[in-house]
Amino acid sequence: MLLRLLGRYTRPYRGAIFVIVGLQFVASIMNLLLPSINADIIDLGIVRGDTGFIVRQGGWMLLVSLLQVAATVAAVFLAARTAMAFGRDLRSAVFHQVADFSSREVAAFGAPSLITRNTNDVLQVQMLLFMTFALLVTTPIMMVGGVIMALREDVGLSWLVAVAVPVLAAAVGFIVARVVPGFRAMQKRIDRVNQVMREQLSGVRVVRAFVREPHESARFGRANAELTDVSLFVGRWMAALFPVVLLVLNLSTVAVLWFGGRRIDAGLMEIGALTAYIAYLLQILTALLMTTMLVMMLPRATVSAQRIGEVLDTTPSVVPPAAGATAPERPGHLVFERATFAYPGATHPVVSDVSFEVRPGETVAIIGSTGAGKTTLLNLVPRLFDATAGVVRVGGIDVRDYEPDALWAQLGMVTQQAYLFSGTIASNLRFGKPDASEDEMWWALEVAQARDFVEALPDGLEAEVAQGGTNFSGGQKQRLAIARAVIRRPSLFLFDDAFSALDVATDARLRRALEPVTRDAAVLVVAQRVATVVGADRIVVLEDGRVVGLGTHEELARTSATYQEIVASQSRVAA
Repeated sequence: MLLRLLGRYTRPYRGAIFVIVGLQFVASIMNLLLPSINADIIDLGIVRGDTGFIVRQGGWMLLVSLLQVAATVAAVFLAARTAMAFGRDLRSAVFHQVADFSSREVAAFGAPSLITRNTNDVLQVQMLLFMTFALLVTTPIMMVGGVIMALREDVGLSWLVAVAVPVLAAAVGFIVARVVPGFRAMQKRIDRVNQVMREQLSGVRVVRAFVREPHESARFGRANAELTDVSLFVGRWMAALFPVVLLVLNLSTVAVLWFGGRRIDAGLMEIGALTAYIAYLLQILTALLMTTMLVMMLPRATVSAQRIGEVLDTTPSVVPPAAGATAPERPGHLVFERATFAYPGATHPVVSDVSFEVRPGETVAIIGSTGAGKTTLLNLVPRLFDATAGVVRVGGIDVRDYEPDALWAQLGMVTQQAYLFSGTIASNLRFGKPDASEDEMWWALEVAQARDFVEALPDGLEAEVAQGGTNFSGGQKQRLAIARAVIRRPSLFLFDDAFSALDVATDARLRRALEPVTRDAAVLVVAQRVATVVGADRIVVLEDGRVVGLGTHEELARTSATYQEIVASQSRVAA
């Protein structure tokens, strides 16, 4: 999966990658020449007292150093730009893939995990790519070239290279084998910490209302401790890595000085050749060390790539058609024809064999006990889920045959949990209609019974909205969400328990204000309160996902036992 991601998302940057490889090759060759030039200065210049030769070779050495520095700086600069561009493209791909997910896929992965995959996991792969550009091209040249140049200086010490390199490789391999499972576990623990944090921040009012702070602190403490434990496990092994590498490097240097000194004493080697041999041995082992740094990142990046690949390879259950309809045949007309929905692997469908229609100018309400399938049924209209059997038609066309934008353009939806985006009241209203004028916004707010409190704000339409609308009450958020739906003047309104946070008087005023707005539109309302649905043209009574009653309030009050129970239970509560 890692190679597939790298191959796919680095394809647009092949030209830059070739330049990076070329620059790193030049820098590596220059780096290999320096010890050889230094050896000639010692053996042919200093030993013989040839000052002119020292100056000439010193000039060449300076030129080689400048070329090496320039090539390295340019290569690292291009590597950073390419790796960051790769990360940007990969994050964009994950974001757009998640945006196409239905509620089923989002629930399967979980919001905290999707956030981690698009941030931390992408970062891990991005950093591996940068380190690859910065080091991987250099290390093989340094290792192979270092061996060749070391043998060129003195063959008699070659056995030291044959011993030092395998010892270092074995030590690094042993440590990395212990680290890989830890990195895999670490990503899962990060997901868990994000999940707990997200739940506690979203439900902070519930936590405080039930005085559950100690319990939630303990729950976060456990998740944090689990992440800390696996991080310490990985950290201990990683902490052992560099001392081992340095130990091998220093022992190798001591061995070269010991055995090289004896060869110099025997007249088999020059002093300059010994200094060059030490430099080449250090270059070989340093190249191995740089490879180790990549190897350290590889397990975690591999795990992250697998997690990213799981998102990118998931086929959304709601797929747009190849050539979908762009306009309705019968605007403002909604039909359910034996609509059924069941989750994969479920023994019973959530919604089963539901049939009814909503004509232009009509208001149809859905009522039922908690878990009856009301919201699920409503979600079949905008294709948050797709019906597993039967058909849902909007404007005379199956919703699965629409272009997504064309389908949503006909809908004005207010969800059960009113959500506002960070920005201003005006920017939130323009989610419904991007080119809405100020007059249109005030009109929508007036219809939604929100004009009074918005006018009372110092900044009016430009009043700040915090993320999620947390600086407004539940009723205010609900009315702003209704205004956002009203302003687009859709042909089909979908209200999912959108009046639950309103008092009875505001609810009544709002429904009266909506009557002229919805005169030519179809309105489908999901509600819990009988008072909200009593004026509907027809009421659909759901029980266990099935229609057990369909008619007006008066008809159902006489013929539907389920509806009678709902009315009686709410009457007792009111009494």
